[in-house]
Amino acid sequence: MFLDFFALGLLLFVGLTLFYGIIAIHDIPYEISKHRNHPHQDAIHVAGWVSLFTLHVLWPFLWIWATLYREERGWGFQQLQKKEQQLEQDEQQLASREQELSEEITKLKRQVAIISKHVQQLEQGEGK
Repeated sequence: MFLDFFALGLLLFVGLTLFYGIIAIHDIPYEISKHRNHPHQDAIHVAGWVSLFTLHVLWPFLWIWATLYREERGWGFQQLQKKEQQLEQDEQQLASREQELSEEITKLKRQVAIISKHVQQLEQGEGK
């Protein structure tokens, strides 16, 4: 008789602990988003409850969604934008440098042509 009540009590304790544990686990992404001042923390909280009813299928995605945002750096794409702007500036500098070099090459080709004409004239003058 005592063992029946003990088993029933243990079963209730384990059941309540599992129930509370699952409820507590589903809210972890929301707590992360709240801590990071995530702009979508309400959506993460609602999706956490939806995930609870779908046996936590969405939960890993909510975790990722909550951890992507940080208040000091946002979504992390600003660094990419800065790098893209820097690359565009570098590309413009390279294009202008390429233009300068092609103009200088053109000048040098003209000078080589003039010098080769003078050399030919000197060779023809010495040959006579």
